[in-house]
Amino acid sequence: MARAIILVLDSFGVGFSNDAEKFGDIGANTFISIAKHYFKEKNKVIQLPNLGALGLHELSKQASSNDIWQSLEQDLASAAVDFNDFYVKPQKGAFGYMDEISTGKDTPSGHWEMAGVPVLFDWDYFTNKKYSFSENLILEINNKTGFSGMLGNCHASGTDIINALGSEHISSGLPICYTSADSVFQIAAHEEHFGLDNLYHYCEQVRELLSDSDLNIGRVIARPFIGNDASDFSRTGNRRDYSVLPPSKTVLDKIAENGGQVISVGKIADIFAHQGITQKTKATGIDALVDATLAHIKTAPDNSLIFTNLVNFDQDFGHRRDATGYAQALESFDKQLPSIYAQMQDGDFLFLTADHGCDPTWPGNDHTREFVPLLGYHHLVQSVDLRQRTSFADLGQTLAEIFDVESMSYGLSFLSDLNVKV
Repeated sequence: MARAIILVLDSFGVGFSNDAEKFGDIGANTFISIAKHYFKEKNKVIQLPNLGALGLHELSKQASSNDIWQSLEQDLASAAVDFNDFYVKPQKGAFGYMDEISTGKDTPSGHWEMAGVPVLFDWDYFTNKKYSFSENLILEINNKTGFSGMLGNCHASGTDIINALGSEHISSGLPICYTSADSVFQIAAHEEHFGLDNLYHYCEQVRELLSDSDLNIGRVIARPFIGNDASDFSRTGNRRDYSVLPPSKTVLDKIAENGGQVISVGKIADIFAHQGITQKTKATGIDALVDATLAHIKTAPDNSLIFTNLVNFDQDFGHRRDATGYAQALESFDKQLPSIYAQMQDGDFLFLTADHGCDPTWPGNDHTREFVPLLGYHHLVQSVDLRQRTSFADLGQTLAEIFDVESMSYGLSFLSDLNVKV
């Protein structure tokens, strides 16, 4: 029986996708934009030797448009920097990049598709930037929750809105409700003054109301924070996502139903509405999420899938347009890969990917429609080029073959390319 580990570097896109024009994202490239910005701001070449050895730089070259890739080469050449200080030749594992067939560039769509169930319908969105929620919806929410009103009702950055409205929220007792370009209804509240349980209950009520309505909103998100005023308000790790169910069984469901273990680390369980999950671990921050993953690698039985989302790449750096912070976080994560390899058993598979892009140099602060990396590690795999995959679902189909469960309706397995017996 095999084991597999998936690490989702949330938002780590590697070049605008074939349909990026529909999303206004022609030119976006999360990885190369980070590398260029880091070099220009810090005069440092981003160092990712372990990801590079798996094939990150080579797949990035394949997935990127020629002008974007060449612009980085020119930046380094103009500073008399050897390009090989950046580029690392593939040495082990497998590498490729995946295109998305789901209609959105959001978290559920990306994760569900990589689990074999693409989102082929359109989400609903709150498109009014100034007054996001209708008077009728607000009235229904107030009647259901028993509150007299809400603060916010707009498109906003999560950190900006708690700084702007946090003090009024504390004094009024009203929740802060806002949205973004994604199909989300977000609710921020102070953990102490409003109460974490009260926030979760409020979110559950809103989720129930939206699910019973004609609005197809993907997630209601609890965004708790602490602090005394705008000078020290900060979000905590007690975020919780209330998602709708995937439209059909994912590979997680099939593994669990077949007696396997599906271990969620981070927000994975929330993304899948806790379906197909047999064990859940929460952690805050990339280091803690990796540590929790390592702990499960040490103890998980055969026939286990460990599925981890590293949300901070997106939450702390992509959306906040912090390219330098993103680069430094990638370098720190890269240094942890050898520890992961060392804990893996001989038959284990490791896959690293992303759910969408979030180019921190791109206008606005929303996700970007991009190819995502596909990096695989197994002790016996030596530098396999998986090329472009036409769907994230190829990963789900590969997992179905690894765990010997019913095949998925979408995706093409690449297990045979790895030339490893399960």
